[in-house]
Amino acid sequence: MRHIAIIGSGPAGYYTAEAAQKQWGDGVRIDVFDMLPVPYGLIRTGVAPDHQSIKGVARRYEATAMCENCRFVGNVMIGRDVSVAELQELYDAVVLATGAPHDRKLGLPGENLPNVYGSAAFVGWYNGHPLFANLDPDVSGHTAVVIGMGNVALDVARILCKTREEFAGSDIVSHALDVLEESKIRRIVILGRRGPHQIMMTPNELGELSHLSRGAPRVDPEDLPEEGEDTLLEPGLRKSVTHLRSFAAIPESHYADTPIEIEFDFFASPTALIGTDRVEGIEVERTTVEAGRAVGTGETYVIPASLVVACIGYQTSRIPGVPFDERAGRFPNDEGRILPGLYCVGWARRGPSGTIGTNRPDGFSVIERIVEDIDSGALGHGGKQGRAGFDLLAEARGLEVVTFRDWKKIEAEEERRAREDAPREKFVDVGAMIRAKD
Repeated sequence: MRHIAIIGSGPAGYYTAEAAQKQWGDGVRIDVFDMLPVPYGLIRTGVAPDHQSIKGVARRYEATAMCENCRFVGNVMIGRDVSVAELQELYDAVVLATGAPHDRKLGLPGENLPNVYGSAAFVGWYNGHPLFANLDPDVSGHTAVVIGMGNVALDVARILCKTREEFAGSDIVSHALDVLEESKIRRIVILGRRGPHQIMMTPNELGELSHLSRGAPRVDPEDLPEEGEDTLLEPGLRKSVTHLRSFAAIPESHYADTPIEIEFDFFASPTALIGTDRVEGIEVERTTVEAGRAVGTGETYVIPASLVVACIGYQTSRIPGVPFDERAGRFPNDEGRILPGLYCVGWARRGPSGTIGTNRPDGFSVIERIVEDIDSGALGHGGKQGRAGFDLLAEARGLEVVTFRDWKKIEAEEERRAREDAPREKFVDVGAMIRAKD
């Protein structure tokens, strides 16, 4: 019998568990750990609440989790409640699938001013992550600036723009919905260092901006390259740029009846956040693109801003006793191998890149590495205690482990608490989650 510990219950974690099941069948026992009492990681707290079809992938993970050889071990923080070294003593292989839950810093003067947030925190706030439920952003000002040219920036802009009615069917948490309903924001600026041909936004997400009841996107036609240059782009990016061209063609008269403008500010690199008691503006340097890189021109201007959300990427969580690559924001590894018996997968392995589906081949790949190491004798010949040993350790330390059966009770209570037009009302407090299972 082989025993595998997976740290993290998001897509990378459950795809790795699925791969282990297919590799060893009944000959493996898998424990999937999470610091929260609830599974699914960024599917629950990162995917936009109005993208319920994407969140539906959790049903696949549930099928994996419901198998007898796979167990969810929630409410256990690795590095605090139990160390990686202790897990390595108990399991044949330990796989870090912790994602990248921390915001990259802007590294700019003023970034610690009130009402300046990273996207992990801001998205966590409206998605009900317990760490960010009390964020309490102030949306009483006129202009919000969203830094970044990826889909997360679009998510943030769209959420800031939507009406309560447009959130029907979503699982945005009530505390965020109530705040957003009172928002006075009338201008949302999406700031990017480079131009339209360098965006990371996908066509579907850009297209959603055309269907907002009180918002309209604005693109300066002067920022767009010659249309013939679009033919050199890969198909997905070409479709995205086509959306930008359609935004640039919106007549000026349309904005007179639009409460909120979503303005794309290309070739604009933030240099400082301005304010005293709170953010009041953002200083920007105009750029040009040379060989794909943004180069400053020396021309600067200031965008008034009462709220700033930086969507510039994420970093993996450090874990005591595990090597960490500060520059890359992930665990250093060779095809998923960190140390003998210790592996990483997903964003913890490659950094925050790719889609949810990218994690599936990644999970299967790391199981292949584990099989290679077993066959070579690098992982010994089995006989470790696995979950039985962990259960003894958890009992000795008084850990209140949450199982998948417990999670289903929490889920049922969230569904019972839901608004009339919502699939669930998430618990945003760990204590409340624990009480809901009892």
